[in-house]
Amino acid sequence: MAKGLIILGLILFTVGLLWLTFPKALSWFGRLPGDINIQRENAKVFIPITSMIIVSLVLTAIGNIVGWFMRK
Repeated sequence: MAKGLIILGLILFTVGLLWLTFPKALSWFGRLPGDINIQRENAKVFIPITSMIIVSLVLTAIGNIVGWFMRK
């Protein structure tokens, strides 16, 4: 479990560093087709359905890869 947490920490650190260095690289996030954005005079609703599906797929792939390496 310790190895998994270290790997997760390194991945989060790398993503954070890249996001800090290249903020325009993820400017598409939240603006994909399927993301719902409703703006009214006194209310704002944002539901990032497509973006969260992509995040879920990426995290699932990373989890499977880490799990595969942990079994060996």
